[in-house]
Amino acid sequence: MTRRLWKVGTNSGNDGCPTLYEIPGTDRFVVQGDRLTDAGEIGQLENLTDDEDAVTVPRELLANFAPKEPVHVPQIITAEEFGRMFTTLKHSAWRLETRGRYAWDEQQPEYQQFLAEGRVDWDLEDPWCLGRREQSAQGKRFERVRILDEPATEGQRYLLDNAARNTAVGEDIRVLTRGQADELGLPCEDFWIFDSRVVALLHFDDADEMGDIELITNPVDVLRYAQAREAAWHHAVPYDQRGR
Repeated sequence: MTRRLWKVGTNSGNDGCPTLYEIPGTDRFVVQGDRLTDAGEIGQLENLTDDEDAVTVPRELLANFAPKEPVHVPQIITAEEFGRMFTTLKHSAWRLETRGRYAWDEQQPEYQQFLAEGRVDWDLEDPWCLGRREQSAQGKRFERVRILDEPATEGQRYLLDNAARNTAVGEDIRVLTRGQADELGLPCEDFWIFDSRVVALLHFDDADEMGDIELITNPVDVLRYAQAREAAWHHAVPYDQRGR
């Protein structure tokens, strides 16, 4: 069924271009403008698919007719989309881990070995390790800061053992105490920041199960997380040097 478009506004006279349209009943717009044809310029667009096109419009069109009201609509991505971010990144991925417990960890057989023996025989040839090692070999950086309670929780001690595995496949793992994190005003939420331009905010429920993964691309918001990263990384110490 063909949808009826509402014409929002245009900067043209009678030639109809450029123009902005709204699709009624949705939060989507249609932009009419000159098609981008230069191969070099098209090559700079990220992840342009065969079903997509790009057009150019003057700034005035968006300034005059784009929605003005600030509306925050969380952009939720799937676990599959989140997983692909670890291979499509260009330079770096950095995580802050803030929680005392992760329910997913406790469902793994390695966690049961840790409870029984205080250690884990990590498989460094499993798919996750092979993938991370491959990305690291390309010069991409993977870094984490883990916040530790005093004393560390059982789940945090498990992750400290896990840090040796992370390090073996190219990650750099550092730690901060909860008190230090509070003094620095770090967020009380887990997130990944990719290439200093996009954040994946991890939402957890009261049972410590991870739920929605929210993508944040607003430069002002991304900067806030990047500033938290800089403070945390500056004060954190390598996981195997804590207490020294």
